[in-house]
Amino acid sequence: MDDGRPVYAASGPDRAGQDERGRMTAAIDVHGLTKRFGEKTAVDAIDFAVQPGEFLGFLGPNGAGKSTTINMLVGLVQPDKGTASICGDDIRARSLASRAHIGVVPEDLNLYTRLTGREFIDFVGAIYGVSASERRRRTGELLDVLGLADDADKMIIDYSHGMQKKTSLAAAIVHVPRVLFLDEPFEGVDALSRRTIHELLGQLRRRGTTIFFSSHILEVVEKLCSRVIVIAEGNLVADGTVDELRARADTGEDSTLEDVFLSAVGAETKDGKLSWLE
Repeated sequence: MDDGRPVYAASGPDRAGQDERGRMTAAIDVHGLTKRFGEKTAVDAIDFAVQPGEFLGFLGPNGAGKSTTINMLVGLVQPDKGTASICGDDIRARSLASRAHIGVVPEDLNLYTRLTGREFIDFVGAIYGVSASERRRRTGELLDVLGLADDADKMIIDYSHGMQKKTSLAAAIVHVPRVLFLDEPFEGVDALSRRTIHELLGQLRRRGTTIFFSSHILEVVEKLCSRVIVIAEGNLVADGTVDELRARADTGEDSTLEDVFLSAVGAETKDGKLSWLE
């Protein structure tokens, strides 16, 4: 980059940071993280760490606690118990330092829909301290690569859902985050754009960004992720590479991530038949 910011390398101290003893800092470090809503425990004392440069798939059935976990890690929800840090900064402090490290594409988009796509990406870049000249360059490239250039000066309220997803992604990566959280980023996105986004994520990871990816599209997770965590009923039930999880689940060497996932969460699938359609 030409704005004087460091280029983060996955194996270098600039990328991961170091503690006072010179040890490398995990990109995401979670201990006993817990969140309750009334009588329901949405996330139940989970522990895990994500190392710099990892592409983590974070999976679970509906209601398993995935979005609640992400919301705690990005500072939108305060945990009831436990600790977590992003690049060494405690999330409980709700500090600008911890938030400056991250980019987020939430499942439920919350965009400023009365801005144009170009204005929104530029606005987010400004919040993260990217210089005006660099924002113009990055915004233009993002709009072009993501197929939004022709609609860049239309208000976001007039965008399709897929276009809004791509705008959200552009805003999430305009500052080159150290940790990128993606919650169902491909929902409503066409196949051509999905391929482009795959390539963008690969480029970010090669640059050193840690990616925390939650999706129900297991084929995409299996293709992109270097490691997978499965959560069910608020509990972490599996953690490892797809091959490691396949071996532990004993689902066979040709089994898919879907087979492994269903085994991990103890799911009993329905037969998919309706009596009134027989």
